[in-house]
Amino acid sequence: MSLTIKLHVTTSHSHSHRLNHLTKFTSYSPNIRSKSIYHSDPLVSIVYNTKPRMHSPSQPVVHQAPAIKSSLIEPDGGELVNLVVPESERASRVSEAQALPKVSLNKIDLEWVHVISEGWASPLKGFMREDEYLQSLHFNSLRTKDGSVVNMSLPIVLAIDDETKERIGSSTNVGLVGPNRDLIAILRSIEIYKHNKEERIARTWGTTVSGLPYVEETITNAGNWLIGGDLEVLEPIKYNDGLDHYRLSPQQLREEFDSRKADAVFAFQLRNPVHNGHALLMNDTRRSLIEMGYKNPILLLHPLGGFTKVDDVPLDVRMEQHSKVLEDGILDPKTTIVAIFPSPMHYAGPTEVQWHAKARINAGANFYIVGRDPAGMGHPTENRDLYDPDHGKKVLSMAPGLEKLNILPFRVAAYDTVHKKMAFFDPSRANKNEFLFISGTKMRNYAKTGENPPEGFMSSGGWKVLVNYYQSLQTEEY
Repeated sequence: MSLTIKLHVTTSHSHSHRLNHLTKFTSYSPNIRSKSIYHSDPLVSIVYNTKPRMHSPSQPVVHQAPAIKSSLIEPDGGELVNLVVPESERASRVSEAQALPKVSLNKIDLEWVHVISEGWASPLKGFMREDEYLQSLHFNSLRTKDGSVVNMSLPIVLAIDDETKERIGSSTNVGLVGPNRDLIAILRSIEIYKHNKEERIARTWGTTVSGLPYVEETITNAGNWLIGGDLEVLEPIKYNDGLDHYRLSPQQLREEFDSRKADAVFAFQLRNPVHNGHALLMNDTRRSLIEMGYKNPILLLHPLGGFTKVDDVPLDVRMEQHSKVLEDGILDPKTTIVAIFPSPMHYAGPTEVQWHAKARINAGANFYIVGRDPAGMGHPTENRDLYDPDHGKKVLSMAPGLEKLNILPFRVAAYDTVHKKMAFFDPSRANKNEFLFISGTKMRNYAKTGENPPEGFMSSGGWKVLVNYYQSLQTEEY
């Protein structure tokens, strides 16, 4: 099903060819009101939308091409949040934190501290207080002080138990302690409020069925209270797992885009290995952006690096596999940036995919590729998808606060048995059985048994990484 997007058409003819080409990614729907504007090109509205000059009818209009910087797409709230304490002030903050009541963080809490501190959730400056929590839970957005609306589809909260609440007492500030008992941050001007788990689960996932991975990991046994406040993080969050060099902050990504002179940035999120169908999509997207008039589109290949369910391929294996895909030339290293998105995974479908898109705005991306069933999973107790596979991309086309982001629909790729390579699925050839769909389960079975997938399914180096991983698991079982 095609994605519905309403385009904003301006009066500047110098970029009309871009808008004409953009319609290749979109279709129009009579169900959207004619006055509604969804997902206009941010480079049009930001770069070209300057005060017009007056010209006489006989004078030709001369359009000068502006210098385009990818970071001209503003972060939500207009300013990228950075909550890491300057090095010159850390000693005094540590001394203060040592004297405060302590709140313990688990691994996923620490991932959220990382996310908030670097500005992925801008303009959020800490764990949500109750008014922010309710706006996120009920409206999937936050209203800023100036009255504008930014998307915030997932509550970013910190749970505490009764004992911790009692220990905090009347203190207005608390120290946050990591899983290794090291001081991580100060949470200031705190607010403690009731944690209604059932309401949170029902509104975030649309169900309270048992077996939701994030719920079981982080909410079911969590405390009955939520604590919000302003974060001051004592040092940049590091994991010391050999992958920290991939964990570029939004500010670092923006600087990298600018250093590469990107005039468009398109983001693609994965939590799985990259096969040649994914690469086909990413390369074709770059080709289409060049046809639209962009000179140097840069791909942000941005795998999710926080909590994932136990049967997902681990982060270190995925990063090694992605690296081999670039080494094998399936993706061009000159036009590709591979970085880790540090957020935990909820598997909350259309609700969560808004968060994934919003965070990439803050990183400077102005195009976001969305696929089938984004952020979804199989139903925990029934043999079906938990969410409608098309709802994610439909929701993104209408979500409040995402208007400045261009949404690009995922074209379905499959293995073309005639041409022996991954290709975009052609429905006219479907009845001839000329396309083979290789599911994640089938791919894993290939790797476990050592059987090679069809030639052209995945780069040889990337495939070897997966085979080694799955066969190591079998060795451990014995």
